[in-house]
Formats: sequence, structure tokens, C-alpha cells
Amino acid sequence: MKVKGVVTGLGVAGGANDGSLKRIGVRNSDGASMKLVRDVDVTSDKIIRSAADLAINGAPPMFAEPIHVGRPNIGDHKRFLQRASNILDSGWLSNNGPIAQEFEQRIASFLGVKHCVAMCNGTIALEIATRALELKGEVIVPSYTFIATAHALQWQEITPIFADIDPATHNLDPAAVWRMITPRTTGIIGVHLWGRASPVKELEAIAREHNLRLMFDASHGFGCSLNGELLGGFGECEVFSFHATKVFNTFEGGAVVTNNDTLAEKMRLMRNFGFSGYDNVIYPGTNGKMSEIAAAMGLTNLEDLDDFVAINRRNYQCYRDAIASIPGLSMLEYDESERNNYQYVVVEVAPYFPIARDRIVEILHAENVLARKYFWPGCHNMEPYRSYYPHAELVLPNTKRVSDRVVVLPTGSALQGDAIRGIVSILGVLASGKV
Repeated sequence: MKVKGVVTGLGVAGGANDGSLKRIGVRNSDGASMKLVRDVDVTSDKIIRSAADLAINGAPPMFAEPIHVGRPNIGDHKRFLQRASNILDSGWLSNNGPIAQEFEQRIASFLGVKHCVAMCNGTIALEIATRALELKGEVIVPSYTFIATAHALQWQEITPIFADIDPATHNLDPAAVWRMITPRTTGIIGVHLWGRASPVKELEAIAREHNLRLMFDASHGFGCSLNGELLGGFGECEVFSFHATKVFNTFEGGAVVTNNDTLAEKMRLMRNFGFSGYDNVIYPGTNGKMSEIAAAMGLTNLEDLDDFVAINRRNYQCYRDAIASIPGLSMLEYDESERNNYQYVVVEVAPYFPIARDRIVEILHAENVLARKYFWPGCHNMEPYRSYYPHAELVLPNTKRVSDRVVVLPTGSALQGDAIRGIVSILGVLASGKV
């Protein structure tokens, strides 16, 4: 499905940091007014001109309160509270209620797929999808991803086999995937990291050649596209996370989407203990159901998704323009011909930058800018995989190189342009090497 683009309004004013709620106006690309998003004002009067102005050297921090990589996006309060009130009046709080069913229908329609199977969280969705696909033995995944991708396999006694990434895209390198295939391999899980699509065509070709199941972890990819088609319909299924940290959230939640009727029915059974009607269990299952209140949050936020993306896009462009003049720092760019949610502002630190990546993060934290080293040090360097594969870095050189260089900066509706330029001014001082 194609989604209409949005661009940000330009007249966004800052204000005193009094904790009041601000609103950011956004407009469609055709100039029509859109809904407004509640925005927490984050400002600072601090100007950083030299190392003496840095908090790590004793100066006050740039921001009074910590600024996280992202804050939860929350849609229209009145519409959500009305839905919540209706849920309480109905007395139907869970067990595939009418709100959850509407949510599944709306998500499937939005993504252009036949089925959305809503779940209580993205990790359970991964586990149910892999079990429904009857994966076993070994499954190839990237190490450069959130740990849940690997853990969802390990919990089911499936061995995650880590393949290297393409350093230009941060996604799986198809050639590396091909090298890791063994007689025990049953599947591949591609990850659409940062919301940028995996090499779908190449992975599909490998899966066909070796008779492997192929699915995608699309936790970062809601509202993003590949060749104009929204992520969700690739492979045998795709898994989304709707955790509070994601651009689109249901408080806590997830879903598996697919065009496979049989697979969808199987997953619906599995998320509800295997029940098929009253007192009739026909399949091994677990409790993976999404609650009505989570679905209500999802419906509300889906209606405001364009607004959230517009704010992220504004911030991404502001960072991109400001960082472009700093030697040794480069931003991971999004393909403007595709749909993007711009959820992550990803900066790579070149080897010749005078300050090491970890020191940069330390200095930013002192300013209450809680930048992150996603996804360092790679799943292969976390337990239990570190003990299983002590020499994994021999086949993961790009994973190590990228994970040692990446810094993810704050974004979301809490930030205005002045705050972003303030953050970048810190990086500009660090580029001098005189800290």
C-alpha cells in the first residue's frame, strides 16, 4: 500500500522549559492542515563554544532533564480515553475482543496484507512465528540486531547462526548468509534494521535455492517501504513490535502479518493456548493475546501516525544538515524515494575522528543527552552466545566495525530544532579534539 507523504511545518517556536505541553503543526505535502501532536518542550540556554563549556569538564549540563533516544508517541488523548471508556463499559478486556479485531483489520488494510495476528509483544510474536513455521536446527540471523531476535530462537532450542552485515546498509549481507548455510539450516530471519528494508530479493533467492523458510523481523519497519510496497508482505511472514519505544506503539504489543491463510490460522490457535472453540484444544499454544486497551492505543496512534513520522522527518533533516559540516561524522541516510518512519538518527564515527565513540557517548550523557551505542556489542558478544561462539568475530568483521562506530541520537516530539542544533554543537566541539 502507498502512504501519502507529509512534510513538517516550518513555524515551530521554542518556549520556556516550564513543563507545559506544546503543539507542533504539520501539513500534508498538498498544504492541507493535519491533526496536531502534543509535544513536550525541550530547550536549553547553554551555548557550547569550547571544551570548557562541556559538562564533563565541570560546566552545567546542556539539558536539565535527561533526553532519551525516543519518547513514547501518544495520539489524541480524547479519542483514546473514549475508546478506553467504551472498553470498560463493555466489560470485554481481552480474549480477542472487538477492539483487538478492529485493530487487526485496520493494520492488515494499512499494510496491504491478508492477515494481521496481534500479539501481546514483539518477542512473543517472533516466538510464535518461528514455531508456526516449524523452524528447527539452525536459523541464520544477523548479530547486529536487538537481542530478542536471537533469544526468540534460543528459547525454542533453535540455534541462531550469526551472519555478517553489509557495512553500507547495516542489514544482512546475502553472501554472508549463503556462507553460513549447513545441512542443519532450516530458515533465515532478515531484520529491517533502522526501518530500512533487508535485501529481500536476494534472501528470497537463497531461500528458494536451499529450500529454507524465510521471515522478517520488521520491528523497526512499521510504515516503511521497499520499492513502494509497505513492509509486511515479504517472506512467509513479518513480525512487528509495537513497544512503547517504537514510532507506532500499543503501549506494549506486536503482531505477525502474512498472506498465508494456513499460517495465520495456525498462529491464531497458538496465541490462545491452542483453543478452537470452547473446551476444544487442538494445538499446543501459549498466551500471546493482545489486550483490548493495547488495541485501543494502537487504533488511536494509527490515526496519528503521519504526524509522528512528520516530526521524526523534521528532526532527521535538522540533524543531517547540521552534522554534514563535521568531518569524521556521517549520518545513515534514508532513501527519500521510499516511505520511512525516520525513527532512528544513526551517526557513524569514522576512525580518524579525534574522539573515540565511547568517549563521545560519555560526554553526551554528561550533558543529559542519552545517546545509545545500538546494537553494540552484537548478539554474538552476549550470553549465552558469547560462550557458544567465542571466535564468532572471525566471520563477523563488518558487524564489529559497525557496532564499534555507531551512535544513535535522540529524536521524537520532545525535540525542537534549537535543541538538536545544541546537541550537534557538542559534536562540533569534539571534532576539534581538544576536550
